[in-house]
Amino acid sequence: MWGETLKSFIEIALELTVLFVIISFAISALQGFIPFEKVEKLISGKNRAWGAAAAIVFAFITPFCSCSTIPVVVNMLKKKMPFGIVMIFLFASPVLDPTILTIMGVVLGWKVTIIYTLVTTFFSIAVGFILEALGFEKYVKNVMMTGYSEKETRFSFKGAIKETLELMRSVFPYLMIGAAIGAVIHGLVPTEWISDFFGREHWWLIPIAAIVGIPLYIRLSSMIPISQILILKGMALGPVMAMMISSAGASLPEVVLLKSIFKKELVFIFVLSVISMSTLSGFIFYFV
Repeated sequence: MWGETLKSFIEIALELTVLFVIISFAISALQGFIPFEKVEKLISGKNRAWGAAAAIVFAFITPFCSCSTIPVVVNMLKKKMPFGIVMIFLFASPVLDPTILTIMGVVLGWKVTIIYTLVTTFFSIAVGFILEALGFEKYVKNVMMTGYSEKETRFSFKGAIKETLELMRSVFPYLMIGAAIGAVIHGLVPTEWISDFFGREHWWLIPIAAIVGIPLYIRLSSMIPISQILILKGMALGPVMAMMISSAGASLPEVVLLKSIFKKELVFIFVLSVISMSTLSGFIFYFV
């Protein structure tokens, strides 16, 4: 069993390493041609539909985890950008990482990835505008920020390599952790056990998975290989995706950071919104 586990880890790790290096370099190179200033101008504009679309684009082209999104959110609030648009970015940025989405497409399939992208985009926009309509902007603290630098927008081959190495340093360890956990599940956990206890007929696992995903703080990059093995072992797609979205969308470290810029009412609603978004998304995968 341990020999099979080691073999599985090496296979998963090699596949993810090759995919990660190639895809992250390509994404980093393409980001050099994106007019960030124009995207920011659309976000700040009066047209809310264009602002929401620009926030999603900005979330997609800025590959941040839930914690590293916070400085950008503070900067957006400091620039007096619309609250609803800022919240759309806050929800969408950690779950719409272009590198991880591409790896997801290769590992889990493009149908799953497309549905995931559409669902998370829709719920991010909906929740952002709902929170704004309900007046939750009043729960934002007056926070000053220092040390934030804007992203370089000009293309540079050396810059693309540098950014790829930075992504490797920050994200790659989580991919390897996910590969290790996936290999252990593949080699040591019986398929029948996962299929029987976490199979498709157990719909109630979806909300449980959404709630459990937040304190676990499993990054999206770690969840990809774990999800692949769990699905192959017979676990239903619904709870897998619910846990994936909740663990990427919120985490205990992020909640602590959010308390420095949001009052407790907005922090609570943020966590509740992520759980709701994850649960509803899981049910969409469950039925589709």
